[in-house]
Amino acid sequence: MFRPDLVAMRQHITGPIVTRFAPAPTGYLHLGHVVNAIYVWGVAAALGGTVILRVEDHDRVRSRPEYERALIEDLTWLGLLDYLPPATMVRQRERGALYDAALARLRAQGLVYACDCTRATYAGERYPGHCRHRGLAEGPGRGLRVRIEPGLEHADDALRGRLAQSPESQCGDLLVKDRNGHWTYQFAVTVDDLQQAITLVIRGEDLVLSTGRQVRLGRLLLDAGLTETDWPPLYLHHPLLYDEGGVKLSKSTGATGVRELRNAEIPPAVVLGRAAAAAGLLPAPSEIDAVALASLFTGQSTI
Repeated sequence: MFRPDLVAMRQHITGPIVTRFAPAPTGYLHLGHVVNAIYVWGVAAALGGTVILRVEDHDRVRSRPEYERALIEDLTWLGLLDYLPPATMVRQRERGALYDAALARLRAQGLVYACDCTRATYAGERYPGHCRHRGLAEGPGRGLRVRIEPGLEHADDALRGRLAQSPESQCGDLLVKDRNGHWTYQFAVTVDDLQQAITLVIRGEDLVLSTGRQVRLGRLLLDAGLTETDWPPLYLHHPLLYDEGGVKLSKSTGATGVRELRNAEIPPAVVLGRAAAAAGLLPAPSEIDAVALASLFTGQSTI
């Protein structure tokens, strides 16, 4: 259940295998992030792919330089950056011109409109389109949304099979820039995946429901001539780690950080082994070096 079929993945992706590790520098890395890194680096190495390190710091309020420095230190300490060095490293805060250009293409298609709604304006996750026909001028205090019409979007998941989602019924018109002028996660990550020609997205299962809306947004950007690339990518949504109370490990709940384990002088092979076992990739915690991560997915087979 936790190991994807690598042969099927290789057959699905016709071109180069390019994936990304995309942490948000809003806190320190914990074991949940290590699990994601194990999947990213392990599967990429097993398939002969490359990894892009993307710092998703679109949230300019919570992102901190010290967190970015710490995540690089932690990844280096775990041995991942030496094992399979990232093909490149990008920061979303430096890609504003790229996002502006992408938005301009959607605006030229008549798909963008200003919105002054807050979450208090409507209930639930779906935006009901209050501002769609109001003709508000773009400006301070107003977000920007992209029109999402009815219809299903499909994508393939290496662990879950074929996904079918209706972004219009799930989220409605998609917010791409918030009222404070910040790019949203959904928009920035989709533009980045397109521009970086990502063919394999490896992330936690908590983001499964983001797939349809990102696939739709990517199609709109391709139709608007942003770039030419295969779309959508293949997805791999892996299981998350939970604490004893059944709560997902997260920075906000104070999950034990990698830096704390480092300070306790626990070897990186032990940390990787703990994370791999917690994710069901090992039968029990045992030491595993970064160079052996591919074996968690290949077993005795050769890809």
